[in-house]
Amino acid sequence: MATALVTGATSGIGAAFARALAARGWDLVLVARDEARLESEAARYRAAGRAVEVLRADLADRADVSRVAARLEDAARPVDLLVNNAGFSVRAPLLSTDQAAHDRAFEVMVRAVQVLSGAAGRAMTARGRGRIVNVGSTAGRITMGAYSAIKAWVTVFTEGLANELEGTGVTAMALEPGWVRTEFHARAGISGSSMPGGLWLDADDLVAAALRDLSRGKVVSTPSARYKALMFVARHAPRSGIRRVSRALSERRRSSLPE
Repeated sequence: MATALVTGATSGIGAAFARALAARGWDLVLVARDEARLESEAARYRAAGRAVEVLRADLADRADVSRVAARLEDAARPVDLLVNNAGFSVRAPLLSTDQAAHDRAFEVMVRAVQVLSGAAGRAMTARGRGRIVNVGSTAGRITMGAYSAIKAWVTVFTEGLANELEGTGVTAMALEPGWVRTEFHARAGISGSSMPGGLWLDADDLVAAALRDLSRGKVVSTPSARYKALMFVARHAPRSGIRRVSRALSERRRSSLPE
């Protein structure tokens, strides 16, 4: 039976991936910081007949990242699909003197993605099969501070990884969701009303589209027709225009944050 390892698996897009994969018959390795939530999610999938392993890990902790990487490289328990999903909003300004938020964002959404992708890629290449999904964001196509910069890196990194994996039987795909109705924005203190209603996506619909794109061998997946159209504009519009739109979105977001 195929096995998927999902980071950030207890909420949002990660939980949607776990649900979708379990429904398709995959066994799971669930990775997250909250052990109680991990066990609760695992119990639900086990009751449905799936084999589930839980791995509590804080991906800002390099020792924990190394443990997850070792699990990916365990030849006796192969992982067929890695979903690098763990992440969070970065509200700290780029000019902030306190770099703690930026450091944590780098560890979780850059370094951990690179380390885990490398571990999975090595193990999968040795077997001649496997898939890697790195969750980026349409924010990487605009200029909304550190989060945009990080997610732009995720897409470019994944495209480079796909090049290295060409011909090995292993594929890599960057998923670029737009605004998705999950706990992500609530945890960041961002009101759902701060963004136009038509831009919000359902997490389960998003994952279904992502898995279709993965099966088709796409390297970059941007689910939904409206976001495909918006990202086409973002790729071809003058960068000065993108910066103006990004400033407007940032102002709208800041105005929704609690004092």
